[in-house]
Order: sequence, then structure tokens, then C-alpha cells
Amino acid sequence: MRPAIRAAVPAVALALVAAACSAQPPAERPARGPATSPGGAAAPENPPPGGGPAATLRAVLTTPTDIDLSWRGGGPGAAGHVLEFATDEAGPYTVLQYLSPGVTTYRHPDLMPRTTFYYRLRTIDGPASAPVDVALPPGELTTRDQESDHDWLAPRRDPGRSATGRSIRDGGAAAPSGLKAVVKHANGILFTWTDHASDEEGFLLEARTRGGSAYAPVAVVDPDINSCGLITLPTEKRASYRVRAFSYGARSNVPRLTTGQAGL
Repeated sequence: MRPAIRAAVPAVALALVAAACSAQPPAERPARGPATSPGGAAAPENPPPGGGPAATLRAVLTTPTDIDLSWRGGGPGAAGHVLEFATDEAGPYTVLQYLSPGVTTYRHPDLMPRTTFYYRLRTIDGPASAPVDVALPPGELTTRDQESDHDWLAPRRDPGRSATGRSIRDGGAAAPSGLKAVVKHANGILFTWTDHASDEEGFLLEARTRGGSAYAPVAVVDPDINSCGLITLPTEKRASYRVRAFSYGARSNVPRLTTGQAGL
């Protein structure tokens, strides 16, 4: 799985994050680096139905090398969306962002000049676990933290926490259960849960920071995983977390735009 790097994390943290959950930086929070879908690939071409009707996606060339995307619709009951792009209409497509339901805009900045970009938006759906609240001790990530054993960061599957057999279509019966958060140091949390779903495309770790009004995706892991670590942002010293088993749903239209000459 591709390394997860957050721009807001000091350089000392980068070696730690390389083994952690794939980063998921929603548009409204500081970026940890580009998101990847499970396994590093785009959403499958023929996903199971779910998540409601497709969204209508619009793309505007705001500057010669910046594209602003906006959308409407896309299933009011969906758990969120995944936004993808490609430089060929046939693909391959790359995930830009996993987005919470309330997000309806995204800027794709600093693009290659004189290049055609294609975009599509997919609904995501699936049940979430009960939340857990985490309060981290004070302090920043240190060299000592970096040099300690961080094997716990890597996503893993523990057969003892796997009770698969439920379809995501079964709703709450397929939701992850027993979510636990173990504080490993002032900026590190180990999450474990029991997997009940048999047909998930992956799991989203979602967070709601103290004072926040909604949960937003912060990390994504492969199907059948039930343990992963997270290096937190400074704003996540106190936050509520949950994990969601998800599948992909309806796909939007595919707008195309060609960037201009940089510097104009």
C-alpha cells in the first residue's frame, strides 16, 4: 500500500507514516498526501449497486493549471463519495479523495499544462461501527517516537477478529463491531475492530474532531483488514473515531478539461 504522508506532520514523522493506513485527506482538512483506494487502484468498473443515484459532476478551469470541481445529487443517503481522475477517458483512474457527504466541491491544483483531464465521482455506502472517543496526551511527535518500534502502524488482518458472512446490503448487521483505540504515544493510535462484512471494497476510518459537526474520512484500508495505526494531526488531540465497511455505488458523468500554459 502506498505511503501515507501528511503535510502537517513534521519531517521526523515521515518514516513512521510510511507503514500506516493509507492517508485520506478530505478537502476541508490539511493534506497528508494523495489518497489511494484499497490496493492503490481506482474503484472497480462494475461495483455492486448502492449509495443512491449518480451525482452530476461539473469541472471548471479556474486558472490555466487549476481545475475546480463541484457536484450535486449523488444519493442523499450515501455515506460519501470518491473522486477520481485520469488523463485518458478509458483510464486508468486514480483516486483524488474520499469525501464526506456534506462536501460538494474540490480543487485539483497545480496540474500539468496543456494536458487533458477526465473526472468521475462515485457514491460510497456501507455501515459504520459505534464511535470511540480518544484523548491523546500533550506533546508533539519526537525523534524518540520515530526511533521506537512502530510495527503496530501496519494494516493487518487478525483471524480472531473476523466474523465475516454478512453483506453490506444487510445494513447494520455488516457493520464493524468492537472498535478499540489504543494510544501508543502523543500522536499515535492503534485501531482494532471485528469485521462482519463479506463483500466490502475496503474500510474507511472516519474522525470527528472536538467541536466538529460531522465525521470525515481520514484513512482507507483494504478489505478484510481489522487493525491499523494512525499518526494524528495536531487538531486530532481530542476526536471521535469510527470505522466503516464500504462498497462503491453509482458513478457520475465524466467531464473533461484541457489545461492551459503555466504562468499565463
